[in-house]
Amino acid sequence: MNVDVLAIGAHPDDIELACGGTIAKLVRQGKKVALCDLTQGELGTRGTKKIRLREAQLAADILGVVARRNLLIPDGSIEVNKKNILKIITLIRELRPSLLIVPYSIERHPDHVHASEICREAWYYSGLEKIKTRHNGKSQERHRPHHYFEFIQWMEFEPSFIIDISDTFGLKMKSVRAHASQFYNPESKESETKLSGPDFLEVIETRCRYFGSKIGVKYGEPFISRWSLGIDDPFRFIVNRG
Repeated sequence: MNVDVLAIGAHPDDIELACGGTIAKLVRQGKKVALCDLTQGELGTRGTKKIRLREAQLAADILGVVARRNLLIPDGSIEVNKKNILKIITLIRELRPSLLIVPYSIERHPDHVHASEICREAWYYSGLEKIKTRHNGKSQERHRPHHYFEFIQWMEFEPSFIIDISDTFGLKMKSVRAHASQFYNPESKESETKLSGPDFLEVIETRCRYFGSKIGVKYGEPFISRWSLGIDDPFRFIVNRG
């Protein structure tokens, strides 16, 4: 399977919270998008592996992606090592995306930091011919995506660009709510977390409104690029003129 975009998150729901609107927008544009969760989120205070797997697949169906994978790296132990990097290289070479979307490198959760690092290393090493990988018993050809962008989670950054998700914000929030075990439920007997407070989803909406306001639209999702980005049409900018 060849896809246009591969988005990778440390835990189920990371991608939806950070860039679900962008994923839905890309799908609407006819792009083939795949998602990958590095862990099953088994250390999460709420939910179980089985519940979270079911929720992740429901969210993937809502967004319309062509595949969602889980690399089964232990939650809380996303180590920057050869084994984990090779898992991502193998996935990149299988799906052969043109673009990667990965976590931002500065975060409060160590798993997110380590996920960012191994994704960036895998992005580079996947293009080296002398690093050998196999999938389904067959040797894989090298493949390096053209570039990667990083998405925001808890720690903010000055964006390289902001995607207008005004037309897909509803789908984003529907995909987020698919992870119901993680969010507010007054009948739940599980311990509270930062995500399970009654106002958390309003915080997500407020952040999308904030970044949307920076470009003069209702909702936006920010990304950072490690390279300068060129344009070929200066009339296609979305600019908040104040």
